[in-house]
Amino acid sequence: MLALRKILCEFPFSLYHVRVALRLRNEEVMLMPQSPDTENRSGPRYVAAFPVRAEWDTSDGVHVVSEGETENVGPDGTLVHLQRDLPPVGGRVNLLVLADDGEKLRVVAEVLRIERNPGHPQAALQILGSTDEWRGLVWEEALIKMTAADEEYDDDDY
Repeated sequence: MLALRKILCEFPFSLYHVRVALRLRNEEVMLMPQSPDTENRSGPRYVAAFPVRAEWDTSDGVHVVSEGETENVGPDGTLVHLQRDLPPVGGRVNLLVLADDGEKLRVVAEVLRIERNPGHPQAALQILGSTDEWRGLVWEEALIKMTAADEEYDDDDY
């Protein structure tokens, strides 16, 4: 409320403009998804960084290998940040999740969408098959990592 008063004092405009701005803001909030169900997710996503290697073949037959890490992990998929190339939407990738001592899990995933941000390219992947292994070896470990990080944060002295 104080912020609104400050804005009203700094800028000379009528209450009509304030009402219009607030009405537009309320309409924007109503248009946004209000629950995870509207996003068709199969369960919660956990913020976790696992090293990954994605491999796929281009339409020209070139074999691409791109390394990166997961941004977040869900029970049936992940958002990965890849350092170089991005696979095509609708394509299939072989995704290798790496552990400290080598390979943790190898799965096939479909590319649902990509973000072509030059500084942070990302691909949203849905795991095809092997979902039980994915959930046990990656998704549940992501929860453990996130919970441990939260507890560590809570224990810190300010």
